[in-house]
Amino acid sequence: MNRKYFTKATDIAKKIIEARVKEGNVVIDATVGNGYDTVFLAKLVGETGKVYGFDIQSKAIENTKNKLTDSNLLNRVILIKDSHENIDNYVNEKVDLVIFNLGYLPGGNHEITTKPDSTIKAIEKSLGILKENGIIVLVIYHGHEMGELEKNSIEQFVKELNQKQYTVIKFEFINQINNPPLIIAIEKNL
Repeated sequence: MNRKYFTKATDIAKKIIEARVKEGNVVIDATVGNGYDTVFLAKLVGETGKVYGFDIQSKAIENTKNKLTDSNLLNRVILIKDSHENIDNYVNEKVDLVIFNLGYLPGGNHEITTKPDSTIKAIEKSLGILKENGIIVLVIYHGHEMGELEKNSIEQFVKELNQKQYTVIKFEFINQINNPPLIIAIEKNL
């Protein structure tokens, strides 16, 4: 069977993550949403790893907890109902990877979205706890009212990161309509 790899931003993000996350790693899902990435990460880190999962919505935490329980992976994950901008209040160790899926909860209230200020704070704090050669993956869904502002704020922020300390790349679909998502990945060099 021929599998397509470039049809969805989440598939591309998963390929990046699979290449980096190993058994025993400590990772963060900064926006657990419906729990798909959290389950994926929990499988990758194995029994000796750990996943921190953040979301501000009770429904997202509940959905994720149910998926983890169904997959028998809840013991590898610490779920936190709080904004990702408060990562430093909960994570006191270096991490190998942080994933953000920015926008709104699929199937949820589309008026509750990630916001530029809190996302930039979360990225800054994530950079501070990222191990050398660790990565941050940002999947940016910007086809909503706050989305374009958030996308522009993030792009401006990452463009100003010191290239000696960080390598930043951007993947975007250039032949799709309706504000297709884009991915920004940041690798810590030092």
